[in-house]
Amino acid sequence: MPLPRRTRNDPGQYDDLAGEWWRPGSPFSMLYWLARARARLIPPAERAGAILVDLGCGGGLLAPHVADKGYTHIGVDLVVSGLEQAAAHGIAPVLADVRRLPFADASADVVSAGEILEHVPDVPGVVAEACRILRPGGWLVLDTIADTALARLVAVRLAETVMPAVRGLHDPALLVDPQRLKVECARHGVPLKVRGVRPALPALARWLVTRRGAVPIVPTFSTAILYQGRGRKESQ
Repeated sequence: MPLPRRTRNDPGQYDDLAGEWWRPGSPFSMLYWLARARARLIPPAERAGAILVDLGCGGGLLAPHVADKGYTHIGVDLVVSGLEQAAAHGIAPVLADVRRLPFADASADVVSAGEILEHVPDVPGVVAEACRILRPGGWLVLDTIADTALARLVAVRLAETVMPAVRGLHDPALLVDPQRLKVECARHGVPLKVRGVRPALPALARWLVTRRGAVPIVPTFSTAILYQGRGRKESQ
């Protein structure tokens, strides 16, 4: 049976691709590599009972990379098929919209927003919620796609040509300018530092041929395509 036709950025596409989250060589491999790189920005828990809230957790790809850091890992998503897989990997699943988080103020020690901001129409609202639930001294870590012509060419058009299964997952109109993101985070007491990242090119070339192995995500001088951010919430 053919898959239903979807509009760009339709969450239902993740149901269509539910079997791809953990399959070696899948179109979601880049998300796994990015999750591993994001985890390196998360310090070990500083207290017993520390909470990590994983916004847009999908199938739980961050889980194995933070399992030994001492957090209770809570995953938030709108896609039930992803949450079911996240739960199987040790994440406490919460079905919710990242624009209206069902958590108390200052309840999280870390908020991770990995590859989610480029999927939401209200980035300021999501940033406000992420910072609201973050306790003073807690960490916000994220990665997303820049709002540039180069990113639309490489991360959307070229990626969809090389991997047709991901066609339509991104709406180019929702990509996120890093400077605007820094301003929004600063408004809520989180000075965000950003840096560009990219896949290691020789390893990526091998993966495109073989669909085997992991590709390191490495820093780069430019934030014009992919970038990471990390900031610590100021004490009030």
